[in-house]
Amino acid sequence: MNKQTRRSFLRTSLLGGAGLIILPNIVTGCRTLGVSANRRIQVAQIGCGREGRVDMSGVLACPSARVVAVCDLDTKRVAAAKDVVVNFYKEKGESNVDVQTYHDFHEVLGRPDIDAVVVSTPDHWHALVAIHAALAGKHIYLQKPVTYAIAEAIALRHAVRAKKVILQAGSQQRSEHPFIAFRPASEAVRNGRIGRLATIKIGIGLDKPKGEAPAPMPVPANFDYERWLGPAPEQPYMEDRVHPQDSFNGRPGWITTEDFGLGMITNWGAHHIDIAQWAMGMELSGPTEIDAHANFMSGDVWTVHTNYHVKMRYANGVNVILDNNYENGLRFEGSEGWIFCSRGSVRVTSSDPNLAEPADLTKGPLRASDAKILSPLGTGAKRWPPSNNQYANWLDSIIARREPIAPIDQAARSLTACATAWIGMKLKRKLTWNPEKEMFVGDDEANAMRERHARAQEYDFREVMKKAGLSAA
Repeated sequence: MNKQTRRSFLRTSLLGGAGLIILPNIVTGCRTLGVSANRRIQVAQIGCGREGRVDMSGVLACPSARVVAVCDLDTKRVAAAKDVVVNFYKEKGESNVDVQTYHDFHEVLGRPDIDAVVVSTPDHWHALVAIHAALAGKHIYLQKPVTYAIAEAIALRHAVRAKKVILQAGSQQRSEHPFIAFRPASEAVRNGRIGRLATIKIGIGLDKPKGEAPAPMPVPANFDYERWLGPAPEQPYMEDRVHPQDSFNGRPGWITTEDFGLGMITNWGAHHIDIAQWAMGMELSGPTEIDAHANFMSGDVWTVHTNYHVKMRYANGVNVILDNNYENGLRFEGSEGWIFCSRGSVRVTSSDPNLAEPADLTKGPLRASDAKILSPLGTGAKRWPPSNNQYANWLDSIIARREPIAPIDQAARSLTACATAWIGMKLKRKLTWNPEKEMFVGDDEANAMRERHARAQEYDFREVMKKAGLSAA
């Protein structure tokens, strides 16, 4: 297949029916290390919703991988995912394409021929699926935020290290494509191009109420809602709190329902905080002081925070400030200038919120107070490891048995910083955090919010770790 035909197919046949926008450089940017044609990495997709289809397309485009299984609790979605995979390989000239469908991810993990899994479930399921996958010896591509809660991130880190699997977080802003601004901006900051870093101002968008009251509904026959709830509190089914039944368009409601996702602070926050900590050399640490304020939706089917103002101070003296009035992106301010980086007009899905106002798009996704700040770095500068594409980097890392560009140790810290801010929002008071101990200082109430107790033992990540003979803490 020639390049243009392949690109057209991926944009129309593969994702067009889903209402998703996948830019060509996400797909064609996948260049992986050479592997034997008869021994590609066998991959299963777990979670086949809006973002799952994006992730699956990224893996399909990499020649070193073969998608052999798809898994979802919604039979409509798993069937649609199978069609995507089958059509992709048929377009490449294959006649008999074997793609197995699954309802239970445990059955996927039980297949010895599957080497790796892509986990694109809602946030409240990230930890359980990923921990089970690590314990089964499967390599993992995990959507951000890597877990729902702080204690889960710590446990997942232990499981990944114990089993020596390769976990890549879906923090695509660390790779060159499709977002061109984050690597050069963060490298410039890390190398002192703006002098002594003082403040990082971050905009992560704003969630707004649905404008409808909660209203229980019958559970669709094609959807295992009881299993989907997993560790979350028992509650009636509402389509607006789960995902649309008739399309892949729009953001699924679980993103804006606090029992399943914590809102923008961990949704887009996980992306931008990750870059902030990377740039200032705190990717294995976190804030020491948190002063977070937010309003939360009330009387609405959705429940996450709306407007917010968060100030976090790090041990290096840098203040990280998040505010819903800031342009989506990161502005690094130092003693000798500033750098701003964002996604600009690039979208991964058609419903990516608040990326940039029209007036901001003309300024470009990468800008600085002086053009010299963004000039090429010299010999001996601190440079990030090469990563052209997040999916290809993961697969290359599996083949080479090396750390990926967004490893679990750093991804867990990105989630932790965001989650400490959320806890501050809920408690409405200043908090002190110890990044080394990963505990709040002298605050039992805040420390209790580092995790959520599962509604049933089978969904308790601590029990899973215990049965495997591993510590969760």
